[in-house]
Amino acid sequence: MAKFFDCITEELQDFIAAQHIFFVGSAPLSPTGHVNLSPKGLDCFRILSPNRVGYIDLTGSSNETSAHLEENGRITFMFCAFEEPACILRLYGRGNTILSTSPDWNSLYCLFPEIPGTRQIIVADIQQVQTSCGFGVPLYEYRGQRQTLVNWARKKGEQGVREYQQQKNLVSLDGLSTPLSKSF
Repeated sequence: MAKFFDCITEELQDFIAAQHIFFVGSAPLSPTGHVNLSPKGLDCFRILSPNRVGYIDLTGSSNETSAHLEENGRITFMFCAFEEPACILRLYGRGNTILSTSPDWNSLYCLFPEIPGTRQIIVADIQQVQTSCGFGVPLYEYRGQRQTLVNWARKKGEQGVREYQQQKNLVSLDGLSTPLSKSF
């Protein structure tokens, strides 16, 4: 049975800290727009307060979440246990993108590990928290984090990553501008 909470309780914070992966969901307002669902790892998620979270967003093939947040602010995070005990946790909120040029960057960036290819920080104010049983989620054994994206960014270097961002990360699949588009 689903349970709802007004904030991320200490018990739920412990659950989040034990997960090696989380998922981020966002969507544009257009009914024909693409819904984005993206898995994340590499120790990039932080609980900033019982109603505020953030994660380091790494350079990737697109920048959908950032574009959707710029348009409408809606974001959902999902954590699910792949070990016992079973549980699914969803955080529903409104988010925004923090770029390295933002006055908030330094105070947030210091909370995360330094990861090559960091593009931005996504911060969200959580309005509702939900747990559900997760009994249908299969059991998986964690073997470690992939280093492919980190190695790719390290090999490209800062300038190469910025050039990639200019080519691939300024506009969403649906043509929405990302906050990154204003920084180039």
